[in-house]
Amino acid sequence: MSFKNLDQLYRQVIMDHYKNPRNKGQIDSNDKLTIDMNNPTCGDRIQLHLEVKDNVIKDAKFTGEGCSISLSSASMMTEAVKGLSVDKAMHMSEIFSDMIQGKEFDEEDLDLGDIQALQGVSKFPARIKCATLAWKAMEKGIREDQSHS
Repeated sequence: MSFKNLDQLYRQVIMDHYKNPRNKGQIDSNDKLTIDMNNPTCGDRIQLHLEVKDNVIKDAKFTGEGCSISLSSASMMTEAVKGLSVDKAMHMSEIFSDMIQGKEFDEEDLDLGDIQALQGVSKFPARIKCATLAWKAMEKGIREDQSHS
């Protein structure tokens, strides 16, 4: 597949997650973590809801507003981390961070699925914060949850 076709496919994946977000909403559980994050540079705001039991992310949802990169990344992230152990989700976040910054990352380590569509954001440094907002919210929530345990 040519680079142009791959780029077009990635754009379609991003727009699909933006127009048809997965896991949009709130979690109805007393055991949920709620993390509010924003990107003052561009106005993206997200509220991430995580249900973590026995060190596994049982559910992940989000609400918020922002650009297509920010909201599609939140949609992809919530899909990817559901069912993962906290350690594996944090590791995935590290790999995502490396990928989005244009650093080398081990593609064999974890299947990133649709998340790889965001790889091109690395060419636009001003958009990196948009793409990482939901991921940073997840990291913050997990760290805070672990410090209370």
